[in-house]
Amino acid sequence: MADYHFVYKDVEGASTQWDDIQRTLGNLPPKPPAFKPPAFEPAVDPDSVPKDKSWVDEKTEEELEELEDDPDLDDDRFLEEYRKKRLAEMREATKISRFGSVMPISGSDFVREVSQAPPDVWVVVILYKDGFSECGLLMQCLEELARKYPATKFVKIISTDCIPNYPDRNLPTVLVYNNGAVKANYVGLRSFGRRCTPEGVALVLCQSDPVLNDGQSGSDPSRKTVLEGVRKRLIEKVVAEHEDDDDGSSSD
Repeated sequence: MADYHFVYKDVEGASTQWDDIQRTLGNLPPKPPAFKPPAFEPAVDPDSVPKDKSWVDEKTEEELEELEDDPDLDDDRFLEEYRKKRLAEMREATKISRFGSVMPISGSDFVREVSQAPPDVWVVVILYKDGFSECGLLMQCLEELARKYPATKFVKIISTDCIPNYPDRNLPTVLVYNNGAVKANYVGLRSFGRRCTPEGVALVLCQSDPVLNDGQSGSDPSRKTVLEGVRKRLIEKVVAEHEDDDDGSSSD
């Protein structure tokens, strides 16, 4: 005959009087706490959360535009003004970040990318050909300037794609456009001094107009403001190079 053993399990957390006595004497570990489910908390209604600056900061440009007709913001003048400020900042940041490199274009792109550029955008065009060392040197300078002044548009185009039969002896050539018109032109590398450096090129480009725009000087920086910024960058670079030379000589 089979020997059956039954094990009866009490409710979890239950304890007998004998167990309680043994725990008092230290013969059993402390009784575990009874299970208690967490208190019920209803989901937070997003519309009931108080609106503040952080709420506005989390919105995208499209969402900020949609909030223009929000009656809650109409009642809160501060939030409405802050919304407008954030929207303006985001639009300005988008405007600044749309450039930042020397973009290659073809002859068919010239009118759209250069002549029809917005009136507040200065366009620097380099006419070049591959294999010309002087073109490569000036291109390196313009690439650095494009990164430093992302609100200025830099484009490059093969010379004969822009102007048929354009003489190679004139390369590289730089054209400066604004509001659909040519504001300046520089033929040959000698136009930028004996030593072609990004800072030297920047000073030449800004001789007559505020061509270079880093996006930090307002929507309409003056020529004087731009030149001061260029000179400041030049001085900082010279000082940094001088300090590097001093560090190198002291380590010998």
